Amino acid sequence: MATIGKTTPAPARPSSRDDRGFVGHPKGLAWLFQVEFWERFSYYGMKAILLYFIVDTVANGGLQIKDSTGEAIVATYGAAVYLLAIPGGLAADRLLGAWRSTLYGGIIIMVGHICLALPTVATAWLGICLVAIGTGFIKPNLSTMVGELYDRDDPRRDGGFQIFYMSINIGAFLSPLIVGFLQGRWGYHVGFSAAAVGMGLAILSFVAGKKALHGIGSTVPNPLTGKDGARVAGVSVAVVVGTAVLYFVFNALEGGATTAAIVDTVAALSIVAAVGYFVMMFRSPKVDATERSHLAAYVPLWVGGALFFMIFEQAAVKMASFAKDNTQLQVGGFTINPSWYQSINPVAIVVLAPIVGWFFTRRAGRFPQTPAKFALSVALIGLSAMLMGWAFGTWSGGSSLAPFYFLGLVFVMQTVAELFLSPVGLSATTMLAPKAFASQAMALWLLTSAVGQGVAALLIKGMAGLSDAAFYYTLGGMTLACAVVLFALVPWTQRKMKDVEDMRRDSSDAARAARAH
Repeated sequence: MATIGKTTPAPARPSSRDDRGFVGHPKGLAWLFQVEFWERFSYYGMKAILLYFIVDTVANGGLQIKDSTGEAIVATYGAAVYLLAIPGGLAADRLLGAWRSTLYGGIIIMVGHICLALPTVATAWLGICLVAIGTGFIKPNLSTMVGELYDRDDPRRDGGFQIFYMSINIGAFLSPLIVGFLQGRWGYHVGFSAAAVGMGLAILSFVAGKKALHGIGSTVPNPLTGKDGARVAGVSVAVVVGTAVLYFVFNALEGGATTAAIVDTVAALSIVAAVGYFVMMFRSPKVDATERSHLAAYVPLWVGGALFFMIFEQAAVKMASFAKDNTQLQVGGFTINPSWYQSINPVAIVVLAPIVGWFFTRRAGRFPQTPAKFALSVALIGLSAMLMGWAFGTWSGGSSLAPFYFLGLVFVMQTVAELFLSPVGLSATTMLAPKAFASQAMALWLLTSAVGQGVAALLIKGMAGLSDAAFYYTLGGMTLACAVVLFALVPWTQRKMKDVEDMRRDSSDAARAARAH
């Protein structure tokens, strides 16, 4: 029977422990670092000005959509980006392999940014859709390739993800500054063009660094057979039809409001997709008993991650609105561009990530172990939401503005929470994922952001008549309650993944002993 998506087997590669070509890590990490840097430059540069573009007047080059609707659109766009990681992970696992999926995704993103750079409404919406589709093909697969750089017992894995995470944040730091400056000087479309250039450089880096990966990402882990192909095609058609049905049902329930129906549809699809992934993996005959135990441990971590991103991803939504409308932007004779606040989180990560990465590597398999890191992170992000609720209630805009530094302090607080969850979540996913679902499990992790942003969009839409303070207090209360549950579940979760944590601890001890000699 013919096999679809079959590729030449990857050449044998040396043990990751023998590869220290990039600051003590495998040299392939240097190239993936560059790819992620430029891809994130393009993505966060676009996102830094997206809300302002949507709500600004037509005379200023915007789309002139009211603020609450614009916020719901941006949150839904973020959810869609991560929801589309599902076909991206499926394409890598069954059809193309991670390397080609990432390459094609990058090309689609670049075309999307070029569309955004054109001064028409139609190309603007087309560009937003293309960027979402292309990002879905990159996000699960680039992270998977980073995980594959390391042997499973290599104690540098968490540290490697911290370095990789730094590339995200260096790009995310520079892009709002550059894109925001260009937008302020020459308009939105010139700002979007800078994002297109960044994506072009990412593609060049990815192609140039292929040899250093030693074949990682070139094979299809679980290629489709002819029978599988027919089944997947049938499922794909069913998903498209089901999405259309959902949209028309929600459109009728929302009284014909197109934007509200899209918000409802994306949120519903995100939740259904996440539940479906877990059910599929738990029931798959390709998943053994040990892998099912790991999946059980992963469930509370995943739920905590979804609530974390529900608040964290408000950076480009409610916090962007707070920067523009509720913050003192005149400091002496200097005017702060509100989009520049988006650079605070990444620069804080660049400063703090090496310290936290070193600490996590030294403490591998010991407290704070993975479940405790998640619980601490969720508690901290919940407290930051309560703080934003207080801020919206205290500084209402107009003549009542927050000092310029306040929002920066909240971003730093959320950064600390992020460092205890996001790179740890990437690493945990690569360690706990069933082998047959490597890239798709990474897509499942990215669905934490899809579900979180989807739920946030529903709340933004549903609470449009209430205050922003009420919105944040609602999110904060939900998340703090979840943090209490996660703390209570730490012993159970730890037992379910004990073999993974023991392996990491033993590897870390062996590495320290080797350095001592």
